[in-house]
Amino acid sequence: MSRLVPLARFGDRLATGLLDVTSDPAALDSTGFWAVAADFEGRLTCARFRDVRHEPVPAPVPGAWHGPATDAWTSSLDRAAYTAGVRRIREHIAAGEVYQANLCRVLSAPVAPDADVDALTALLARGNPAPYAGTIRLPGHGVEIATASPELFLRRTGRVVESGPIKGTGRTEADLLEKDYAENVMIVDLVRNDLGRVCATGSVTVPDLCVVEKHPGLVHLVSTVRGELPADAGWPELLAAAFPPGSVTGAPKSSALRIIDALETAPRGPYCGGIGWVDADRGTGELAVGIRSFWIDRADGMLRFGTGAGITWGSDPEGEWRETELKASRLLAVASGAYEVSGGALS
Repeated sequence: MSRLVPLARFGDRLATGLLDVTSDPAALDSTGFWAVAADFEGRLTCARFRDVRHEPVPAPVPGAWHGPATDAWTSSLDRAAYTAGVRRIREHIAAGEVYQANLCRVLSAPVAPDADVDALTALLARGNPAPYAGTIRLPGHGVEIATASPELFLRRTGRVVESGPIKGTGRTEADLLEKDYAENVMIVDLVRNDLGRVCATGSVTVPDLCVVEKHPGLVHLVSTVRGELPADAGWPELLAAAFPPGSVTGAPKSSALRIIDALETAPRGPYCGGIGWVDADRGTGELAVGIRSFWIDRADGMLRFGTGAGITWGSDPEGEWRETELKASRLLAVASGAYEVSGGALS
């Protein structure tokens, strides 16, 4: 692991030359280029880098990534426990305690000591390209993440902020159900409320509602929520208002978080948190929701990956289990070497 130098990669932007690391969100309003990783449970890591350049994600190098065997993955919730959890959430909904809650499970598999998340990023870029793909590699600070996230958590351009919640997943548009559209609208209302806590009164709008987006192997329903920060609000206030992301918690958020804590048996970590970058000099930044993300836990030598589904009254337990399988299948295949590299491209 000692050979792994700190770096961050977001799209074709590569950051090297680590300067400092902090857990203080106020640093994001200071100076410099920062990589940001926020665990679902609240741990925040902000790493400032000296050198930032544009460089395409390199082609996968045969043998550079040593992934786990396809049958080595274990789940924090098995099929029986997950479907039982879905039924329990429906009971909470029937009791009027919550309208929707996201139920997740964490998959784990042993990984080689020399495993490098940046090599995994190169594979993901070919096998599962994503708009918010990235790497944060900080071995000395317990952060080694490769994400193929399709979902925007927060984008900031000066005072304007934007979120792009995803709710509704299917193999094709024809698979999307009335339940998916209702769930998306519900989460849009939650995100509007979150941004409304920090944005100027009357500035929060919804430019796009329930747009169908195509991604490798599946489609999503995506909406856009936008607002404007007042002069006295910055990244600390924005994160305090919006975190954790509404699309991976539920509505009302406080009730959903209590139910999630009771039903899930493993911490989510970077999964469902926020992963991305902030250019404090330019007043811009882009954080993805930490879905479709792998991370290495050196404490036990495990590679981890999270998957989940939003549960509503209209949810079918077996259908929600299948949705978690659909979201995970392609990425686990990439990480486990089911996609072979030949001549610098995936075959």
